[in-house]
Amino acid sequence: MKLANRFPMLALAAAVAGLAAWGAPQSVHAQEKIKPVVMRFVADFPPPPHPAGLAMKHFADRLPQVIPGSEARLYYAGALYTIPEAFEAMRQGNLEMTWMQMGKAAPVDPLMMSVVGPGVLTTVGAVDQLEKTQTFQTLAQRLEKNQRIKVFGAGHMSFGMGVGGKQRYAKPADFTGKKVRSMGPAENPVLESWRANPVVMAFGEVPTAIESGVIDGLMTSIGGWLGVREQAPFYTTGGAGVFTGDYYMVSASQRWWGRLNPAQQKALQGLIQETIQTQKELNWCVDKMTYDKYGTKDPSKPGVYWLSAQEVAAFTDALGDGPSRWIKSKMPPEGAKLADSFKDEGRKLSAQNPPGSSWIEKVDCSKHASKIVIK
Repeated sequence: MKLANRFPMLALAAAVAGLAAWGAPQSVHAQEKIKPVVMRFVADFPPPPHPAGLAMKHFADRLPQVIPGSEARLYYAGALYTIPEAFEAMRQGNLEMTWMQMGKAAPVDPLMMSVVGPGVLTTVGAVDQLEKTQTFQTLAQRLEKNQRIKVFGAGHMSFGMGVGGKQRYAKPADFTGKKVRSMGPAENPVLESWRANPVVMAFGEVPTAIESGVIDGLMTSIGGWLGVREQAPFYTTGGAGVFTGDYYMVSASQRWWGRLNPAQQKALQGLIQETIQTQKELNWCVDKMTYDKYGTKDPSKPGVYWLSAQEVAAFTDALGDGPSRWIKSKMPPEGAKLADSFKDEGRKLSAQNPPGSSWIEKVDCSKHASKIVIK
């Protein structure tokens, strides 16, 4: 599918740029008719150089170009609201937009838990199809109906989620008896399936905890691992979604969105889709450039080790039904059905989109190299 068909607003932006280049005053005049937008954009991930933070900055930089006179005020890492607080503020029309982890929105709607857990979307191409799943669309419709929140799409924090530590975690037996930092309650049964002892803690506490022996390893993204590489020199990943799914949706207050005029909505919709695409590119390029710098094919050596398909299967086979059972226990019966549906959809998408088949994996990362910091 052509990029113009996949992202129609990008084609529109290109057309407008082309007219401006020819000095067409009508296109400039049309842009000037769009009333400026001043908005707050809240996220629960870190600021740049984190790839998602870079994508949010891209949105803020581009907004006054798309709608002159506009401003996006960015709040990273829960600086303004927790996720439940942000959703309440959007529902009341007191906050414009958020970019939040879907599973952590469970206090707002328990069914959001249906898309967490490992071994579902396990390829880059499958993750890119998340918004097309019936499960995602059902959740988006629920948020619109019950919470007055408009969902635009989703990104993924890393296509190389994994585990870091002072030793290599290359097979389930390596986890036995180890204390491993979990990113949240949903990851606890995953680690328990591999006979590890999960420890939930904020990422800022991790370096000291590893150094002192409070934990032996940590679940994180490749980007997160870069921040603790000296304390945890071994990092293991099986690719997107093998160790955990980490999907972040972009959403807006329906009350606020409804107050915008059609021209503002059209311009913002295009920029939001552009930003989600940019985030996917940046996530992939951070993973790829980190592997290019620190990758190793020898698991006995420090660095980033990418599991083979056979090694991944050993992890997913060892999971059993523990993670799925835990997720279902946190939801009403209709949520359990949705979780099963997502698992079926995800595994089909993973088979239909094998490694190397996605447009994301073909991105020329040199165009983002000036923004990405690989320490």
